[in-house]
Amino acid sequence: MKVQKKLILFIVLLLLSAVFVSGCGGKQETSQQISGQSGKNGKIVIGAALPDFDDKWLSYLQDGMKEYEKTQKDVEVIYVDAMNDASKQLSQVENFVQQKVDAIVLIPVDTVSAPEMVDKADQANIPIVVVNRIFDGVEKATAYVGSESIKSGLIQMEEVAKILNGKGNIAIMNGQMGHEAQIKRTEGNEQIIKKNPGMKVVLEGTAEWDRAKGMSLMENWLQSGKKIDAVVANNDEMAIGAIMALEDAGKLDDVVVAGIDATPDALDYVKSGKLKVTVFQNAKGQGQVGLETAVKAAKGEKVEKFNWIPYELVTKDNVEEYIKKWK
Repeated sequence: MKVQKKLILFIVLLLLSAVFVSGCGGKQETSQQISGQSGKNGKIVIGAALPDFDDKWLSYLQDGMKEYEKTQKDVEVIYVDAMNDASKQLSQVENFVQQKVDAIVLIPVDTVSAPEMVDKADQANIPIVVVNRIFDGVEKATAYVGSESIKSGLIQMEEVAKILNGKGNIAIMNGQMGHEAQIKRTEGNEQIIKKNPGMKVVLEGTAEWDRAKGMSLMENWLQSGKKIDAVVANNDEMAIGAIMALEDAGKLDDVVVAGIDATPDALDYVKSGKLKVTVFQNAKGQGQVGLETAVKAAKGEKVEKFNWIPYELVTKDNVEEYIKKWK
């Protein structure tokens, strides 16, 4: 009996020891996972905080990031969706900081909350690269990658003015109010209108970057009875919505419609002649350069503070060139 008791005690102690060792091993693994680079089999871990996975143009930007990621064997990207909620995005960035990722790519939901997110990363000595949406204080980030929004508005309205011979009633369709792109693209539009005394803004409203809302806004404008010679939208999705409403009303031939971004859908409308003007914003290019810059920063390499991706005018004359870019 004594031998059996000793044997049982030995087995119990052996099992307890195994459990203890296993528990320690588990804690060590968790610690490695949180430590970023060392916890991912030597990979550089990048946290990508995106505002909205459902936004069409931003989905192309994310595609650019993913394409670049595939070329880098030592890089892993964690993508999170803020669903256009600034407080949620702040929490996601805080989680990246706690996880000790090697760098963060941020496309801010809005320009108000963005500086705090940059500060959170800076305080933790984590490189942060802001992409697409610029804001006051962006210079505190490691780098910025994007296009100068005001230039797209200038290019867009210059072409509309050319088509209208400097005369006409303009309806401006704004994106989500307060967004840097909405403010600056509209500012660019207004600068060109001021240079053309025969042009004036007769209607202005927001459709929040959305096609269905653009269609609804255009329907309301048509019901107002005001003469409209051109609808100038802050992006292509709203412009397409305006085209749909104008087509339904049988008035598309009387109105010049212009957008910005040169998305694949928009290029089809340009090719058909329904969308007269768009401005190519290189979504994939911004995504690729944004992630590439973050990887370089994570490795301790020197990066440029501002990385500008130029806008380009697209009309029916050169649309085929841009259709090829998406293939």
